Amino acid sequence: MKPESLKKYQPIQVISNPNRQWCKNTITQAPIWCSVDLRDGNQALAIPMNLEQKLELFKLLVSLGFKQIEVGFPSASDTEFAFLRQLIEEDLVPDDVTLQVLVQAREHLIDKTCQSLKGAKKAIIHLYNSTSPLQRKVTFRGATKQSILDIAVSGVKLIKERLNQLEGTQVTLQYSPESFSDTETDYALEVCEAVMQAWGATEENPVILNLPATVEWTTPNQHADQIEWFIHHLSNRKAAIISLHTHNDRGTGVAATELGLLAGADRVEGTLFGNGERTGNLDLVIVALNMNMLGIETGLDFSDMKHVKDTYTKTTAMTIHERHPYAGELVFTAFSGSHQDAIKKGFDLRNKAVEEQGVDLQEIPWEVPYLTIDPQDIGSNYEAIVRINSQSGKGGVAFILEKDYGYELPKAMQAQIGTYIYQAADEQGSELDNDKIKELFEENFVNINTPLSFESTVQLTSTSDNVTQGSFTIGYNGKTQEITGSGNGPISALVAAVRSSGLIELDFQVTDYRSHALSGGSEADSIAYVQLKDNSTHQCIWAAGVDSSIEKAGLKALISALNLLLIK
Repeated sequence: MKPESLKKYQPIQVISNPNRQWCKNTITQAPIWCSVDLRDGNQALAIPMNLEQKLELFKLLVSLGFKQIEVGFPSASDTEFAFLRQLIEEDLVPDDVTLQVLVQAREHLIDKTCQSLKGAKKAIIHLYNSTSPLQRKVTFRGATKQSILDIAVSGVKLIKERLNQLEGTQVTLQYSPESFSDTETDYALEVCEAVMQAWGATEENPVILNLPATVEWTTPNQHADQIEWFIHHLSNRKAAIISLHTHNDRGTGVAATELGLLAGADRVEGTLFGNGERTGNLDLVIVALNMNMLGIETGLDFSDMKHVKDTYTKTTAMTIHERHPYAGELVFTAFSGSHQDAIKKGFDLRNKAVEEQGVDLQEIPWEVPYLTIDPQDIGSNYEAIVRINSQSGKGGVAFILEKDYGYELPKAMQAQIGTYIYQAADEQGSELDNDKIKELFEENFVNINTPLSFESTVQLTSTSDNVTQGSFTIGYNGKTQEITGSGNGPISALVAAVRSSGLIELDFQVTDYRSHALSGGSEADSIAYVQLKDNSTHQCIWAAGVDSSIEKAGLKALISALNLLLIK
């Protein structure tokens, strides 16, 4: 903002809580979850959901494990009334799921709400009215604290009088002092105490006191102070379930909720991916998976995140940002070379631990740098973890070639390949997909057959003193000739044959050799990696050979490396 604009804004008055305890606490168990996607989330959509979309989203919420679902504002919308009736009359609500409905403290709205709930097994009637000084001043044109309190108590009594219309329905009252976040906390407490008394709240029949940060005015620690102060001063704590309902105006809705739980709250309301008015509601996916990340069971199942995202976007027409925690397309992706290298090393150590300990991979503690959770635990694959652009490096390229194509590059070879690949990405000016990376690797480092080409092995024999004698057909500049040599193995024999043939003038030596099968089975290809050193320049270079014969793969790798030295 421009400095002159700041004159309009004043610090928010915060509550005094010098003996705060929440900062010493730790979250060890999940709260009661309540999804408000079908009400709070729906009202924030440019085009609200129709009945078919609502039903599809409701079924998703049930499958995810939500036991309390706010399905609408049936007294304010014919569509929401019809949807609630459909759920009840078609018996679409599991016995362990409670339907929640929102209503203002007005008699005709309460009457219609009770009509909408007839036949429901379990219901939460969510009563609310605004309590903050700003709402009292602006919305209610100077209403007094007492008049606002009277509205709340009157609404409670109206609901209580109509419970005889809901025989067979287990009804719980929920009350929200709307705009709790900027209401005087002692006054919000006074209103909630009056509501509990009017309802006759007991430990066996508690009231849900929902304390909404309808607008996020303060920092998360101040929100926690409000919640803790309220709970500490509540006279009949055991007769109340303290519920949180944060919004995200300051971008800290998740933090405010987590600190509110540390302050003693029992329950959380929110939506999938934070859909809601303005900057949105609390994101339940983030809070739940944050707990899973710490090994806490939540009762919610996000193991198939793609299905959750697909259903959400289909029913709401909303999009999910690429960087959205846990759910975004890029949230597990590393482009940075140093990050990619650390991730690869983390996976390598896990696999090594499995081999050494003989245990299932799921039993190995998750310790992979830059990844807070295993992407596979929410249905993501490893293909998206490492993606290559000009910022990438050796570790990322090696990770992709191994995970997707089975090439286990020797550590010393990774720098050479990585440098080549990310330079290609820099020249192209864009990201390289995995198939392009494989293509560049194979075209430039595997079975390189110019100017030299390996045509065939004519003969290989071993003497009694373990010396290998070999005859090979080699092509050079379009002509073939047979060359011979001997050494302590086929590769040594070919090296000796090339040196003695006079085909090329190059002083070189083999400094490293590795090989492995590319896939299982007797018909599988094998790959060999050879490092050569040019003794005159001291340059080292790697190349590879692939063949169904591990022996020929090694010979092809040697010729490939010679060609790269000759080209350079």
